[in-house]
Amino acid sequence: MVELSVVVPCYNEEESVPMLVARLVEAVAPWQDRAEIVLVDDGSSDATWAAITAALHEHPVVRGLRLSGNRGHQVALTAGLEAARGARIFMLDADLQDPPEVLPDMMAMMDQGYDVVYGRRAKRQGETLFKKATAHLFYRVLNHLSDVEIPNDTGDFRLVSRRALDAVLSMPERARFIRGMFAWAGFNQIALEYVRDPRVAGETKYPFKAMLRFATDALTGFSIKPLRFATRLSFLSLFVTVLMGVYVFGSLLMYQTAPGWASLVLAISFFSGIQLLTLGILGEYVGRLYVETKRRPMYFLAEDTANPQSHELALGGDPAQVGQS
Repeated sequence: MVELSVVVPCYNEEESVPMLVARLVEAVAPWQDRAEIVLVDDGSSDATWAAITAALHEHPVVRGLRLSGNRGHQVALTAGLEAARGARIFMLDADLQDPPEVLPDMMAMMDQGYDVVYGRRAKRQGETLFKKATAHLFYRVLNHLSDVEIPNDTGDFRLVSRRALDAVLSMPERARFIRGMFAWAGFNQIALEYVRDPRVAGETKYPFKAMLRFATDALTGFSIKPLRFATRLSFLSLFVTVLMGVYVFGSLLMYQTAPGWASLVLAISFFSGIQLLTLGILGEYVGRLYVETKRRPMYFLAEDTANPQSHELALGGDPAQVGQS
């Protein structure tokens, strides 16, 4: 029986994998005969998969999954969680900014009856001021807009029970925001504060563009307040239109009919901006519905070291429609 599964999504992390495995093997040593380390290669373009296969030859506790293409961090993490067999599941990133050495503390806290022990960043080392500021702002704005409270300054670094994981995996959405899904699932949850270390090697896989896309998925997945905001903007636009109508009508009565280009340009810009913003918000939700209704599997497995003969795995959608990867 597997008591503990460790799930790590990896994308272009060939430099990090050896150190990652070494530290994880040491962290799971108390459960080494009842543990597995699941490394998910998210369609890397470097030698990440070679590093994973080399690690599993040295450490039998390691299991490798290779996706058929790059599907993003949240989907790769989902693939690993789907494959995990443990009663408890520990998840972290391959860059080792989140220290695996806190695992015993998390296990002890879960022994007290908690279903989710999530890491809360007390301090972020090795990150730019811009990164820290935008991350701080993201969580506060998300919580203000979200219909469910999502803990501030937390990522996917956490230990979860099997029943909490099964609840999250039963959620069918394709645009995954896993930390929000665990918050929505409920159960007994507690935070463990830690200091986030600098990345051990390589470069961040979350540049500003990826962060913006991630934030959009989070907002559209857990709140309809942006839609309400668009509705209020439309009412504001209508109100300003009425005021301008009164102004124009008054000008006609007072024979002040000389055209003013500044007010005209300002009015056109104002209403055009509101219309485009409203359409953009609606477009995000419509696009999300479009992706969900296609019911495509989120990923296919190219390789699974635990089952070398199996080359297909679908998540979501009708399994009868799934072909070979």
